[in-house]
Amino acid sequence: MAAASINDSSASGQKSPNHSPQQNAAVMSTGSFIESARVMWNFFFNKPAGTVPTGEIPVRKMSREQLLAAPDNTVFRLGHSTVLLKLQNAFWLTDPVFSDRASPIPFAGPLRFHKPPISIEELPPIKGVIISHDHYDHLDRRSIVALAEKTEYFMTPPGVGDIITEWGVPSVKIRQLDWWQSIKIGGVLFAATPSQHFSGRGLFGRNKTQWGSWVMLAPGFRVFFSGDSGYFSGFKRIGDEYGPFDLTMLEAGAYNEHWAGVHMMPEETVQAHIDLKGKVLLPIHNGTFDLSMHRWQEPFERILHLAQARSVRVSMPLMGEPVYARESDGTRQWWTGVDPAGGTGHVLVKGHDPVPEQQ
Repeated sequence: MAAASINDSSASGQKSPNHSPQQNAAVMSTGSFIESARVMWNFFFNKPAGTVPTGEIPVRKMSREQLLAAPDNTVFRLGHSTVLLKLQNAFWLTDPVFSDRASPIPFAGPLRFHKPPISIEELPPIKGVIISHDHYDHLDRRSIVALAEKTEYFMTPPGVGDIITEWGVPSVKIRQLDWWQSIKIGGVLFAATPSQHFSGRGLFGRNKTQWGSWVMLAPGFRVFFSGDSGYFSGFKRIGDEYGPFDLTMLEAGAYNEHWAGVHMMPEETVQAHIDLKGKVLLPIHNGTFDLSMHRWQEPFERILHLAQARSVRVSMPLMGEPVYARESDGTRQWWTGVDPAGGTGHVLVKGHDPVPEQQ
């Protein structure tokens, strides 16, 4: 199925297109209400040891000068699902979260493990921000507001663009694409593609906006960004339509058997990469926030083991370290030295929030 193209000028200032946000909606648990309540109780009050690092996660500090000098098709992981890509001599940013917490309130909720490698103020002008869905660890109001002035375009699923318009992002900058729609900006083709997830901010906003994944096609460089998703047949369809991909940026963290429908287990992440006909796998959605019950290092360990067993090339850079997809081997296990021997406590690295407070 070929993607439907959107004319950029006609998309300017658009409102949310018609869509069916129930598409691929998946429940987090198939058990009873009591079972679901037990899962949530354990998540908040019975966390096992090791879900948060006791030592300092290494971060490679970045500078604007370094970014401007970087060659095209360089990728920098900034944390969680925030990735900076240099394509066609311009910069593109996925799911930007620079705040200390992935939370609607500044004093509670998951606190980040490490500083961002660069502040929003230090970033060069951003050609486009690509947003996968509206959850707080992917759509951060303070970061979006801080980025609004220096960003030319914001590309979102239907409904998410309306949210950021309410936050003050000029509607003329926003492009809302439903699944299988595409748009070309600055010599790069962006196609909105399906994922299996859900949406919602707060108690009463469940599935009122769409979620999705994104394809980015620059000359000589093809990238897939999963956002959040359970494993489903759509990965193979996307791979057939747009693959092979030089780089797949796939969710690999915050997984649990109780919400396997909306987040992939490590085995499924590697299979999704294969379905997409990926060449190099960059696991994301890990190493920044405590969002599940597994040890914080576990996604890196499991993905590396599974990738080696299936001859998959994997890249696991330091936060802020450049990734050259065709050269990545993923053999340096930086996470092994973070926690002191035997350290299993819940001591957080002191965060630093480079995003100015809202007035």
